[in-house]
Amino acid sequence: MLNTMHRAPQELRTYFLTIVTAQRRRLFQVTATAELMRDTLFHYRDEGKYALHAYVVMPDHIHLCLTPAPDISLEKSMQFIKGGFSFRLKSKLDVWMRGYNEAQIRTPEKFSACRRYIEDNPVRKHLCEAPLLYLYSSADDLRIDPAPEHLRG
Repeated sequence: MLNTMHRAPQELRTYFLTIVTAQRRRLFQVTATAELMRDTLFHYRDEGKYALHAYVVMPDHIHLCLTPAPDISLEKSMQFIKGGFSFRLKSKLDVWMRGYNEAQIRTPEKFSACRRYIEDNPVRKHLCEAPLLYLYSSADDLRIDPAPEHLRG
């Protein structure tokens, strides 16, 4: 039987998210770990758990813009991402800080601003000269999902 919990309409369920590593450890400065995080994001996206509109894997945190699937809560989407990555990493240490920061995206302008913020993050942090040069970002990733129809400007 389908979960009949009342959820916000799909058009209110696109989010800008920040997820931080435990103790701000720079887990993702290791290439294999950053690639594992990116692979985890796309694994659950490919399973239809959410649409992934933008992402960046920074040394000690990730930023995402995503829309959970209609039958999946934001909390469950975060469990897939955080729990799925932790399981794959097989670390004996805590991987993530508790919780995550979220902001709903409700306008095309906010969607564009969030995507730009995400993809410019490595430049602001002096990790590269231009967004397209950073390997762990949606700036040059053709696999990301388009904006939801109501957020196309």
